[in-house]
Amino acid sequence: MEWEKEAKKRKEEQRRQDIETYNALVDDTLAGVFPTLMGVSQAIGDAKRRTVESFRKAIEMKTDIYGIRTDQRSHTFTNSDGNRRVMIGFYTLDNYRDTVEEGIAMVREAIEALGKDEESRALVTAVFRLLSRDQKGTLKASRVLQLEKLAIDSRNERLIEGVRIIKESYQPQMSKQYVRAEYKNEEGVW
Repeated sequence: MEWEKEAKKRKEEQRRQDIETYNALVDDTLAGVFPTLMGVSQAIGDAKRRTVESFRKAIEMKTDIYGIRTDQRSHTFTNSDGNRRVMIGFYTLDNYRDTVEEGIAMVREAIEALGKDEESRALVTAVFRLLSRDQKGTLKASRVLQLEKLAIDSRNERLIEGVRIIKESYQPQMSKQYVRAEYKNEEGVW
């Protein structure tokens, strides 16, 4: 029994030392690679800024040529050979004012009133799926557009009004800016 206690104690001590060795290894490795990664990150950020600034004149010229000023969030520039392109834009997050909840309630009320038989219950389930939220609790704008089409096709005034309220509540929020550069390989794949 005494030797078992001693073996267990040695094993625990070895584990503690292994953890300390591991923590020191992680600290040393981070200290070694982090300056390089910070430099790469800075270089990428600088390249993105220069790219956006370089294409600013092209964006302005496109607006002048076509005479249309839009709230366009992305631009794709492709060379004349069609084998290189740069995309500049902003990621967009779906966001809604608080009135979206009233619209959702109105849509739910209108849809629940339709679920009288097996066939219409399937429609109710499909519509509720369109109203489901993502992991962050956000209603997806693309689903609202699908819901709008269903509402128009149904000619149900209450449903149409609920979807209108949801759409009017939509306030997209621009997130991070991105720059993507792509080229076609020998097989013609971007």
